[in-house]
Amino acid sequence: MAKKISFPGPIPILMIVIILAAIGTWLLPAGQYNKLSAGEKSFSMVTNNGDIQLPLTQKTLDSLGIQIKIEKFLHGDIRKPVSVPGTFTKQERNGQGFIAVLQAPIKGIIDSIDIILFILVIGGFMFVFNETGAMVKGITWLSHSMKGREHWLIIILTSVFSFFAGSYGMGEEALVFYPILVPLFLAAGYDLLVPLAIIFGGTSVGAIPAFSNPFSVIIASNAAGINWMDGLTQRLILWVIVTALMVWYILRYASKIKKDPTASLVNKIDGDVRPPFDVQINHDVNPKLDGRTKLLLLIYIATFLAMIGGVVFLDWWTTEMSALFLASSILVAVISRLNEKIYISEFIKGAASLLSVAFIVGVARGVTVVLNEGHVSDAILYYTAQTVQGMQPAFFILLLLLFYVVFSIFIQSTSGMAVLTMPIIGALAILVNIPGREIVNAYMYGMCLMSFLAPTGLILPSLAMVNISYKTWIKFIMPLLVVLTIICMAALSIGKNL
Repeated sequence: MAKKISFPGPIPILMIVIILAAIGTWLLPAGQYNKLSAGEKSFSMVTNNGDIQLPLTQKTLDSLGIQIKIEKFLHGDIRKPVSVPGTFTKQERNGQGFIAVLQAPIKGIIDSIDIILFILVIGGFMFVFNETGAMVKGITWLSHSMKGREHWLIIILTSVFSFFAGSYGMGEEALVFYPILVPLFLAAGYDLLVPLAIIFGGTSVGAIPAFSNPFSVIIASNAAGINWMDGLTQRLILWVIVTALMVWYILRYASKIKKDPTASLVNKIDGDVRPPFDVQINHDVNPKLDGRTKLLLLIYIATFLAMIGGVVFLDWWTTEMSALFLASSILVAVISRLNEKIYISEFIKGAASLLSVAFIVGVARGVTVVLNEGHVSDAILYYTAQTVQGMQPAFFILLLLLFYVVFSIFIQSTSGMAVLTMPIIGALAILVNIPGREIVNAYMYGMCLMSFLAPTGLILPSLAMVNISYKTWIKFIMPLLVVLTIICMAALSIGKNL
């Protein structure tokens, strides 16, 4: 019998993408736009001839053809350098060779160190909490309480994750919920795909029509010079449609494997796999929660609520969130009377358990490093803009969707993509008579559709959290992704005429 060909793991996949990106720097034309960023007292514009200091005024922005209000720079809404329309200059190719390929994942890890540390602290917190036994008792109690009503958990949780993604841009922080939900749904008789689909699928589908996400729709609208509220009703309607579709899709799969566990795609493709933070549940015991356990569970829940509140209302990011989970782990250890050696040992074990996830995030950033240092990111944008200029609106908007689908394989940062492309694409929209809101929608739909699959995004870290293969995820999600793509194309076609 021929040996079965195994599917490559996350890091080999990313290294292949880095190599392909490096090859592209030798084949694709190179060039760059001037980049404008705001300092405390002036604008700084990076050009081929050096940096130029410009007055920090609206007049400067208007003269450069950047349709963004000066307040967006002054208030810190736009922090990354913005591409200046009409300033693209061709350059000699800066091919990235063998050494650059080796350095790319290292540079990517350095660029992603804040997220990497956040992930490691989460791992430490989870292991410290598991050491108290409160997690096992809490999940066992909840699984007994929800017995026969697990479908409501799927409906509620998927909708909540979708709402968080659409409202404030939940992304990397969703990784913290796997240690909670994976044991719960395994205890309920489902496979590892169900919690993955709820968390990653829920946040991914909610990001497609993001109605108030500051990292996508708001920053992209600002960069395109339009009001982010324009098209809000359309996005809210689409959010309801795609979220309902995602919920139905998960329920359909969950019901099938509940009735017939052999139908599980995880078992068929990956075999008997376990997540890195597996919690053993005793199905025969329905424990009563004592006072200390209730207090620990309350701290656990409060930590996640505080994280969400901090991100939404206090502009928290990885530094503040990491500090929160570190503080919570110490508080849990004190209440549980864990001695210092056990606390440190469990924290280090937890961090080590998610080290592969952390490395995946960093290596993925290496793809962008190669493209930027090869000076091809701007060139791809420029030649795409030249190609679509003068097209019929109906064809232009769909081609723009395709552009963002492809380009987001290499750049998965929604804010980074917005400030890189929106000033250029926004100017083109005026020429082809397309509403600015539809340019923003095409950007969001394209990026978020690809986020379901892009190895440079959160799918590989998410898969590592449940220890299942990329192949399994592709087989599960592709039918739904085709339907979502058709819905997005229809929404853009209708929206351009509104």
